Amino acid sequence: MQIWMTLVLALQLLSALVMIGLVLIQHGKGADMGASFGSGSSGSLFGATGSANFLSRSTAACATVFFVSTLAMALLSNAGNASRASSGGSVLDRPASAASAAAVPAIPGVAPAAIPAPATGGASAAAAALPAASVAPNIPK
Repeated sequence: MQIWMTLVLALQLLSALVMIGLVLIQHGKGADMGASFGSGSSGSLFGATGSANFLSRSTAACATVFFVSTLAMALLSNAGNASRASSGGSVLDRPASAASAAAVPAIPGVAPAAIPAPATGGASAAAAALPAASVAPNIPK
């Protein structure tokens, strides 16, 4: 699986670099880099409008290869993570681990019993612990 990911990444980088070069060479409305390569001359290899058409089609082909390789990388990454995932769903759906609840920092001069334990009920428990005045939005009258 790692070999495919490396090949797709190399293809994506190559297509990105070629696409950047093709965009820089294209002839724009003003004086640009394309004029220095003779892309507007009628005596060029592709004719008067052939080079612009060729560059546009080449850029579109590179963009297509770039997008397809991006989608392939996303699919390969998702397939690799599916085999390693132990349980589906959101991180918020999982219970808090004992290590995070026990990892209360030591504060000098404060007894450990005075430090409240972290809430495991999610955002609703944290909102319930706040006074009603701090939860209500400030709406100008």
